[in-house]
Amino acid sequence: MAATLVLALGAILIVAGPASADTIRDREYWLGSYGFTTAWNTTRGAGVTIAVIDTGIDGSHPDLTGVVTGGTDVSGVGSANGQTPIGTDSQHGTMVASMLAGHGHGSGAGVIGVAPAASLLSVSVGFGVGKVSSDDQIAAAVRWSVDHGAKIINMSLTRSTLDWPPSWDAAFLYAMKHNVIVVAAAGNRGSGATEVGAPATIPGVVTVAGVDRNGKASFDASSQGITLSVAAPSEDLVGAGPGGGYYQWAGTSGAAPIVSGLLALIVASHPGISAGNAINRLTATATPAGTAISYGSGLINAAAAVTANVPSVATNPADAVTEWIRLNRRAESTPVPTSTATISPAPEPKLAAAPVSPFGSVLPSVQSLRDTALPLLIYAVFIALSVFLVRGAVRAHKRARRE
Repeated sequence: MAATLVLALGAILIVAGPASADTIRDREYWLGSYGFTTAWNTTRGAGVTIAVIDTGIDGSHPDLTGVVTGGTDVSGVGSANGQTPIGTDSQHGTMVASMLAGHGHGSGAGVIGVAPAASLLSVSVGFGVGKVSSDDQIAAAVRWSVDHGAKIINMSLTRSTLDWPPSWDAAFLYAMKHNVIVVAAAGNRGSGATEVGAPATIPGVVTVAGVDRNGKASFDASSQGITLSVAAPSEDLVGAGPGGGYYQWAGTSGAAPIVSGLLALIVASHPGISAGNAINRLTATATPAGTAISYGSGLINAAAAVTANVPSVATNPADAVTEWIRLNRRAESTPVPTSTATISPAPEPKLAAAPVSPFGSVLPSVQSLRDTALPLLIYAVFIALSVFLVRGAVRAHKRARRE
């Protein structure tokens, strides 16, 4: 069965048009509560380029003018600069971009992103539309982003399978070998799906979980799993939409750009830092909040991530991907199906053990999961049917004796 590529998006509600944009800034509770306003005393992310692989960014929005410095379309249906929003949820990419690097407008009006001095690349992909498969679009989008100067890639989307096509191995490894950090949303449990999908399952990717306004794991607007890196707000979010409007929304689609923006602040304040050390600084300074399968290393702390004394580490995201490929690709006997892009709520990951590194655990092969889980499932069904038949026979015997 073909996989689907979906957005890690919860419910969307139109909040305001341009006339009431001055009320938007007050809704951005995460700026103060998670230390961003303090971190801005050190850096606002100038000099760092972030690629947004999404539905396209409307760079003409008043909060985003001059922010999008390049772009492309890999779907075959968007504009050459990636700034024509496409698909059913066409506002998605613009909302993500505004939370990343919006600069507001006027005097305190509009959305200001967590890295308001950073630059963005808009790479539009098709969810449910496109002249090539969504898997091929993603692989091409990642490579294009690396080749055009991205230091961080934000992916507020997920595939509907634990596994991913071999073409993604090469694309994500290409990014990591070029010292590019890849950030992905964990997905949303409220959608009713049963498991997290790639790219959040790829070793070396920074996977972002979501929390509510009180810093508690969000039930509807986040998922649990072994690959979580950190947690960030995913409820009561606000973002800019195409055409000058604003939206209130929920989902790890919004938590991911908050973390991508924080990584931009880390990179800007520590010139020459490796991807592995930037990710380690992110996770090492997080505030512990509960179990790792719900929060990863904890709640992000922007001020500490930028200024704290964090020892250097030798970890490298590329090593994690390389090792996974070595252990698993040779053992897989069936090809991974090409996905067909559609828009729908993002699926959730399975509840599992805690991660063992800032990048999450290296997952077992999909084939090994099938070899163990499927026989156990068949065995359980057989036992249940046997019990049902035995109980039926006993009841029939008792009725016969009474008659």
